[in-house]
Amino acid sequence: MLVLDSGGVSYLARRTRDAAALLLVLRSRGHWPPVVPTVVLVECTQGHPGRDAHVNRFLETCDLIEAMPERLARRAARLRTQARAGSAVDALVVAFAEPDGAVVTSDPDDLRALAERTDGVVIAAI
Repeated sequence: MLVLDSGGVSYLARRTRDAAALLLVLRSRGHWPPVVPTVVLVECTQGHPGRDAHVNRFLETCDLIEAMPERLARRAARLRTQARAGSAVDALVVAFAEPDGAVVTSDPDDLRALAERTDGVVIAAI
């Protein structure tokens, strides 16, 4: 499973050549569509339709996950406590990728600290 954090969403929504190339690679490797927990929207949108237009169009190609089960929230809390790093959103994204998933991010340090305590989650920096 491929999970995007806010940096991953923002980067891929930009419509740059590098973002387009990464999209092609992800699709060719069967990692499409990615999963985006809706809690990520707090960090990658501004609540303004005009300023959020590119992100909103991009999100239409993703699998948005609205429900966050209690066990996942508790797992994220445990990861964050153990790692002593990352935000609540970071921890939820990493917990969501378990087991053996990947997270695409533009801010890998905190996510890597969280992922070190998971069952096989890989952090891919962009």
